[in-house]
Amino acid sequence: MTQLPDHSPFSSTFRGDGPRIGVVLSHGFTGSPHGLRAWARSLADAGFAVRMPLLPGHGTSWQELARTRWAQWHEALDECYRELDEQCDSVFAAGLSMGGALALRIAATRPVSGVVLVNPALVIDDPRAPLAGILKLVLKSTPAIANDILKPGMDEGAYPRTPVAAAHEMNKMFKDTIRLLPRVTAPVRVFRSTVDHVVSDSSIAALRRGLTNAPLELTSLENSYHVATLDNDADKIFRGSVGFIRSVVSGSVVSGALPPAASQAPPALDAAATSQEGPANA
Repeated sequence: MTQLPDHSPFSSTFRGDGPRIGVVLSHGFTGSPHGLRAWARSLADAGFAVRMPLLPGHGTSWQELARTRWAQWHEALDECYRELDEQCDSVFAAGLSMGGALALRIAATRPVSGVVLVNPALVIDDPRAPLAGILKLVLKSTPAIANDILKPGMDEGAYPRTPVAAAHEMNKMFKDTIRLLPRVTAPVRVFRSTVDHVVSDSSIAALRRGLTNAPLELTSLENSYHVATLDNDADKIFRGSVGFIRSVVSGSVVSGALPPAASQAPPALDAAATSQEGPANA
């Protein structure tokens, strides 16, 4: 019998001694906490307090997602941040794909201690993206690019269709997030699949250009596709995330230190920049 995806939110409390560490975690576009649950559990097993919401419009139907606005996604994650901020000494933001963009928004607007991203999306390549605001009036949905996973037998439980109206909202959110990137000062750790059929390297390029005031470290995942948290390199992500968080808290990673590549990067893209991730599960 095939196990049904678990779309429910995830929450854990801080355990152990030392500084109280919290992590707010976000899934991607048309997905749900199901695709990140093992990651969330690994962070909880490390003793961290974890909050992973089910974003509005997700875990139900693509028709409901079509009726949501990107500010609702941000508010859901920000509410989790505020809850952890009241309980913890340090709070980190993390996310997969579109969830990575939401994590970066939290980092740009809240005093997070660090950011962990897996195949973050900031740009939509699809040439239809600039027209989505008009297309949504005549084209309700498109086929989804779901389950971009190299490991056999894995299912992220994403929607079978992508609502065009929601893709338009995501594109607007990406543009606004790129505008905010220079405000991020906390260290950023990125886990990036060498083969990703959903998010191209344009998103990483936009991230490099925009992070003018934060150190960026990139780790390659050579045996996974887009949904790497369910793929062959998942353990590498889990161990690396815990190690990064602990190193930041211990002071071995310093916020605000410009890495050589970032200090030579061109100015951040403005809000009118074109996006690049396909209109599927970002």
